[in-house]
Amino acid sequence: MTMPWNMTSEHLLRELTPQVLGVVARRFRDFTSAEDAVQEAMLAAFTQWPQEGVPENPRGWLIHVASRRMTDQQRSEIARRQRETAVASDAETVAPSGDIESDMDPDDTLILLFMCCHPALTSSSAIALTLRAVGGLTTAEIANAFLVPEATMAQRISRAKQSIKTSGLPFRMPALVERAERRVAVLHVLYLIFNEGYTSSIGPHLQRLDLAREAIRLTRCVKALLPDDAEVGGLLALMLLTDARRAARTGPDEELISLNKQDRTLWDRAEISEGVELLTAALSQGSVGLYQLQAAVAAVHDEASRAEDTDWPQILALYELLKRVSPSPMVTLNHAIAAAMVHGPSKGLELLKTLDSDGRLAEHHRLDAVRAHLLEMHGDREGAVRHYRTAAGRTTSIPEQNYLMAQAARLEEGPRGPEEKATFSLPDHEHDPIQ
Repeated sequence: MTMPWNMTSEHLLRELTPQVLGVVARRFRDFTSAEDAVQEAMLAAFTQWPQEGVPENPRGWLIHVASRRMTDQQRSEIARRQRETAVASDAETVAPSGDIESDMDPDDTLILLFMCCHPALTSSSAIALTLRAVGGLTTAEIANAFLVPEATMAQRISRAKQSIKTSGLPFRMPALVERAERRVAVLHVLYLIFNEGYTSSIGPHLQRLDLAREAIRLTRCVKALLPDDAEVGGLLALMLLTDARRAARTGPDEELISLNKQDRTLWDRAEISEGVELLTAALSQGSVGLYQLQAAVAAVHDEASRAEDTDWPQILALYELLKRVSPSPMVTLNHAIAAAMVHGPSKGLELLKTLDSDGRLAEHHRLDAVRAHLLEMHGDREGAVRHYRTAAGRTTSIPEQNYLMAQAARLEEGPRGPEEKATFSLPDHEHDPIQ
């Protein structure tokens, strides 16, 4: 029995990729070859499923195809070494012809997540590799997340895969002490996967729900493994409090809707309640970290029934604390926005100048977008138009590009009426913590 191919099928393939990779990598103990085999299985699915229909058991189909590819490869290698007897035995063990999911472990994706975050790898390499293997992000998307060129990221991922191949790392859930050692990298990976799902950096769609949902699911799994870790609870709270606004972020044509213009009745109150509960529990544990503070910012936004009710002084205080706890160019950018909302656009523009010499953000579209909004608030229409257009030219997200060009066109149409007031109308991910 098969199902018809549609757009949902493409999302299904992306969702199944890390699950299938986890099974094949565990079964054959060869991460690099397993990734190649899974990619071939995905290509076969894209070729065959549109004509033949989606199999009743798509994950099993993909595992079978990838395992067959791995078995063929092992047979070829062993044959060259004149070990035909061994390959026959190996095929019996690792590629059963009966139940192709007989050794399926529901936590394979989670194991893959921890394996890729092994301390033998540098932190940046581990995170990049995990985003590729577990998150299914493209090299370009990962490069955008790290604010580096795509070629640099491709080399980083290649080196990480080679390190995994030569290290002989066992495919298993690490012991409790090892989990704690890999915790920082694991949380950062989940953070970035969710971020790409919430606001896709490339392409025609603002959101990739498959990525956001998978990040939330995996974070719940990590919380079950580390139930007393306040930062894990803070990250899950951050994701839920941010994801709660998903339905209000785009219009009927997938156009981007800024936070101050969103219909807040569409926000998911159940997610907000759960997020606030998780955040409260995390904060009560004493130590306050990066994700808890960002979740607190998201909670302040979510608890305002109207945009004009937002407690910007509280948000400013949180970002000032964030700058001390975990300084980064994106935190500085968001701090400038909050300062502008509390002390006026001149203060925000002054703070933005400190980012002009930061190579990680100096030519990033978000810096130009924020500067354009603050210039508009300041009354500099020409400067705002110029930076809106520069930002639009630098982003690879079509919804963001359209939004920024629309802002520029609005200002070029002429002076606003006396009843119209300049308001801060950045997309919610611009001044929200997820970046």
